[in-house]
Amino acid sequence: MKHKFQFFGLLAVLLLVSAPAMAAGFNMGDALVKFWNDMGITSFFVGEGWKNAVMIFIGCFLLYLAIKKEYEPLLLLPIAFGMILTNLPGAGLFHTAMWNDEFLNPSSPFYHSYRHILAEGGLLDVLYIGVKAGVYPCLIFLGVGAMTDFSPLIANPKSLLLGAAAQLGIFITFLVTQTDLLGFDMKEAASIGIIGGADGPTAIFLTTKLAPHLLGPIAVAAYSYMALVPVIQPPIMRLLTTKKERMIRMKQLREVSKKERIIFPIVVAIVVSLILPAAATLIGCLMLGNLMKESGVVERLSKAAQNELNNIVVIFLGTTVGATATAEAFLNWQTIGILCVGIVAFGFGTAGGVLLAKFMNLFLKEKINPLIGSAGVSAVPMAARVSQSEGAKADSRNFLLMHAMGPNVAGVIGSAVAAGILLSILG
Repeated sequence: MKHKFQFFGLLAVLLLVSAPAMAAGFNMGDALVKFWNDMGITSFFVGEGWKNAVMIFIGCFLLYLAIKKEYEPLLLLPIAFGMILTNLPGAGLFHTAMWNDEFLNPSSPFYHSYRHILAEGGLLDVLYIGVKAGVYPCLIFLGVGAMTDFSPLIANPKSLLLGAAAQLGIFITFLVTQTDLLGFDMKEAASIGIIGGADGPTAIFLTTKLAPHLLGPIAVAAYSYMALVPVIQPPIMRLLTTKKERMIRMKQLREVSKKERIIFPIVVAIVVSLILPAAATLIGCLMLGNLMKESGVVERLSKAAQNELNNIVVIFLGTTVGATATAEAFLNWQTIGILCVGIVAFGFGTAGGVLLAKFMNLFLKEKINPLIGSAGVSAVPMAARVSQSEGAKADSRNFLLMHAMGPNVAGVIGSAVAAGILLSILG
């Protein structure tokens, strides 16, 4: 009886509320039809709406990898959720049309300014301005610099060569991807090739400049492969080295003075920017963050760059990059090609560092363990840990972590320089 009274009471309230509207000519049937048609779920069954459902499923799968498997969760989680949000029919959070080149070109009759995006765009459109303007990746580099110790690189300058060699994958992929078989132009090939540097912010920075329509697939590929460093790298490392080489023990690194740690970021920022101005944005922010850390006089700024600022930017960057992975942009043969070529680029980057270390050993009295060459990709500090792990399997008393950190931080610099070279040529 209680439930019957509740039902009839609710029905009476609905009639009382709708009576004035019905008296004014309001048609309840038409309203219900409109409500049904406006529901996002109905879009899944119209035209190519099924693609949105597929993208939402892919987003949920990436969330599973981020939460359950802990694959680069700090960025993979917001990227995956951004993918879900942008593919919700009717939500209007992100509008791909607002970011087409013809709308952002001042000489185009369809041009509109960022002011229009602020007025007419959704939440993710507004936040995406920071990606398009190249702000978020640079702020990420500021935080990375504040968290990174360059001492292993300063103590062993040869590590810089290993970090440079690990960028081999970027340029090989850039050359190969331009073939007719894959069908990418030079700017797209450069954006795909940067995946080989295993540096997510750099990949995003370069792609937004050269091939923004590929940002979603490239970002997902870059961060997925960064998360899979412990899976991808070891087989390549073992294939290219002998057990005897993996057992090479290296001398303890010398202690680096505070003066050296302060001078290093200043000199690198000036020298690299003078030689390659296109890399000044990324390198400048990286070295500024490191200088704040090493100077010891702006501890509050250093902590803010490492924590609060970095965390906020990661949320904005990840969510908006995920928003570019719309069904139209993601579900095509190009995306499959990017995923396949990306892992090849990553493999060549790993091999480049290992092979250069083996080559250097032909001329060095104090041999380098080739395993540290694989850390030249800029997945800090995961790649260095993989070098340590593989070295310990060959010799449990072999400690390579600090030696591997040299090429690892050199790889961060190297990927930014590689991006600057490609941007100066093609930008």
